[in-house]
Amino acid sequence: MILALSIMMALTIKPQSEAIPFRQPQLAAAHGQVGMAFGGGSTIYFASSPDQGRSFGQPVKVAEAGALALGRHRGPRLVILKNVLLISAITGEKVATGTHAHGLPDNGNLMVWRSTDKGATWSRAAVINDVPGAAREGLHAIAAGLDGKLFAVWLDLRAKGTQLYGSYSNDGGLTWSKNALVYSSPDGTICQCCHPSLSIDAQGGIWVMWRNVLEGSRDMYLAHASDGVPFRDLRKLGAGTWKLNACPMDGGGFVVDNNKVTSAWRRDGEIILDEPGKQERSIGIGKDVTIVRGKAGVYTAWTKDGAVQVREPGAAVPRVIGPDGGFANLLTLEDGSILAAWEARGAIETLRLR
Repeated sequence: MILALSIMMALTIKPQSEAIPFRQPQLAAAHGQVGMAFGGGSTIYFASSPDQGRSFGQPVKVAEAGALALGRHRGPRLVILKNVLLISAITGEKVATGTHAHGLPDNGNLMVWRSTDKGATWSRAAVINDVPGAAREGLHAIAAGLDGKLFAVWLDLRAKGTQLYGSYSNDGGLTWSKNALVYSSPDGTICQCCHPSLSIDAQGGIWVMWRNVLEGSRDMYLAHASDGVPFRDLRKLGAGTWKLNACPMDGGGFVVDNNKVTSAWRRDGEIILDEPGKQERSIGIGKDVTIVRGKAGVYTAWTKDGAVQVREPGAAVPRVIGPDGGFANLLTLEDGSILAAWEARGAIETLRLR
């Protein structure tokens, strides 16, 4: 595997074989460490940065599955605790077949792997969903609080229609609680292929965002749990609505600051930014938006016309950081600067913004 610099001064992590591209990077930073999880074929990889995202070491193979959920915001997720690194992913023994299989695992389960040596070696720890195969849609999120408590959410298929389920871990991902229903739509299903987003605030409150299905609309909703499941404070995000009889496969993201939520998502072809105390507004055209808050303010990135662009605080228009790429992921580093990662021509590219 070769590390190279592009003309954009982005770091490129290339796979050994062009036939098995690297996909769906997810960044994490905590306790002085910066890392990234991604997939390639049916293999999960981890790469560590020794210098706060300025460079990355050679990717380490975490696990190889019969089938790995990958693509359209699926793929592995990384959480960094004080003494443990966790990677979660939805895998199965074989690839599903059928008209709408889309390469997903047959009877996929939400799995967790742990590393106690900063990512040098990994071991399988647990299966989070307690009904086998219930996580087979392949879309999930995981987060850790300041106290190390973990929470995971996923699109669940244990009953008719798609529901949102969650689970806790208090021991670094070794064991997980009985699964709890986070949300079930009265219309029978939430949006079937849009990824959920998750955050745990400084007080330990858990915030979950997902795309709902209500009365023919597929809008973003948010719920909050301050003292464990059940989730409360259910609310729709934004003033507008999107009437759509299909799944856009695009879930958006949000950040929480002092119980105030700033969110960004796609409605039709527009990227909508919803900030506390302000009217929602369109900030661009595109899809697959990601959002973080850095020391300078809120950053968003998305894909438009096959290129990754970022909108930085104070900027009137976004700028292109990846002329050929998609599925960007933004991360706030511990010094408040921003690191971006995205897919590009079968490789993963990363770039420190500021």
